[in-house]
This record gives sequence, structure tokens and C-alpha cells, in this order.
Amino acid sequence: MLTDYIQAAMRKAHYEILTDGEGYFGSIIGLQGVWANADTLETCREELQEVLEEWIILGLKMGIPIPVLDGIELNIKRKAA
Repeated sequence: MLTDYIQAAMRKAHYEILTDGEGYFGSIIGLQGVWANADTLETCREELQEVLEEWIILGLKMGIPIPVLDGIELNIKRKAA
């Protein structure tokens, strides 16, 4: 499930070439704070995925709702006691 979510998110990634040869910027629309920049497109993609993974772990740990992507939900549902 986690791999499917990461793959779905990475399919939504958007990349831009930065001006003056400063490399690339990547972000995932709808996932606030998930962005990266690097000298090459491939490195930017790798860093973006790493940021995404850390963002998911932190969100789950802190109980911050993770947006549903392509029908995949990672949020932990707690049962009422």
C-alpha cells in the first residue's frame, strides 16, 4: 500500500527547469511542503521521493491527515473505546 501511494504521488510530480542553469525544481501538487531541487532532473526526482517518504512518516507519526491519492488512503483510523 505504501509503495502504491508513493508511486501515485510521484506520477503527480511537476518539474521545472530553474533559470540561469541552477538545476531543477520538483513538487507534488496537493502535498504541501513536498518539494526538492537539484542539479539534474534524475537527482531532483530521487530527492523528491525521499522528501515524500519523510513527509508521509512524519504526518502519520503526528496524526496529520495524509491526502488520499488514487483511492489509496494511508491514514490510521482509530476505533472509539
